[in-house]
Amino acid sequence: MATTLAEIRAKLQAQENRQGGNSTGDNAIFAHWNIPEGSTSRIRFLPDANTKNSFFWVERAMIKLPFAGIKGQADSKPVVVQVPCIEMWEPNACPILAEVRTWFKDASLEEMGRKYWKKKSYLFQGFVRESTLGDDKVPENPIRRFVISPQIFNIVKAALMDPEMEELPTDLERGLDFLITKTSKGGYADYSTSKYARKESALTEVERAAIEQYGLYDLQDFLPKRPNDVELKVMKEMFEASVDGQAYDPDKWGAYYKPAGFTSGGNAASVSTSSDEDAPVAKPVSQAAPARSAPFNTDEDDAPPAAATPVAAPKPAGGQRAEDILAMIRNRQKQ
Repeated sequence: MATTLAEIRAKLQAQENRQGGNSTGDNAIFAHWNIPEGSTSRIRFLPDANTKNSFFWVERAMIKLPFAGIKGQADSKPVVVQVPCIEMWEPNACPILAEVRTWFKDASLEEMGRKYWKKKSYLFQGFVRESTLGDDKVPENPIRRFVISPQIFNIVKAALMDPEMEELPTDLERGLDFLITKTSKGGYADYSTSKYARKESALTEVERAAIEQYGLYDLQDFLPKRPNDVELKVMKEMFEASVDGQAYDPDKWGAYYKPAGFTSGGNAASVSTSSDEDAPVAKPVSQAAPARSAPFNTDEDDAPPAAATPVAAPKPAGGQRAEDILAMIRNRQKQ
């Protein structure tokens, strides 16, 4: 574990150079995306209990597979199934992204590529010191978990690289609070004015007693488990069915991955990647002038750049485009 600010900075810089991120039902997640527009909540990040983790967060990468509905259910609405991206554990090893990366070479497929690209979030833990979330249900254990979007994470990372920051912000005596401020931009929630507090502050006796009583979380415990070979095969099959515009088939995939909240009447095991770590769609930021609801992770992360040369021919219809992509996938599998 990195114990000094200098060590964290060195590791962050090394990552930049290389690049050119379980549910318990305990209500531990602080839903900062639901705070009112124009308000600020004050939180204090804490270290990870896992001493092998160099940082005080862990990166989570998921791929969203949209389906036209659920097979066998009349009038079923479109659903989304989240599956873990293998690149959380091994770089460039995700079979879905291996296929999707090739789409970015064709400008007509770029939109489809971004649709299936991994979505990152970052898991932190800490205290909520001041909350503007009116309906927040504070659990008995006041040590909360935070699902942080790339937009906020980049602010946290930039502050750590700032030479004017002298101590780790998680230091119990000389640490810094983080201020999450919600505004709106283009009709969507925006957190770009969030920042670290300027003044250092020590944890209170009550906060220290909570750490002593409950202990810190091992954040790795809240990442999805790495898929085995069978689950990888299921993921690829679901990916192809999603691209083809098919409905989600609970008989085939219900024992492995399923939409959040979905329960099957069959014998499928109750296994799902969805959890309280999945930030829901944000509420409108204002009742007077409601902003459009947006998915929590709207950043494209490290998706490949757009194709350098636009395709001159008009884009094919959505269905035809999906057929072309599926044909490309299947041809590659035969080789």
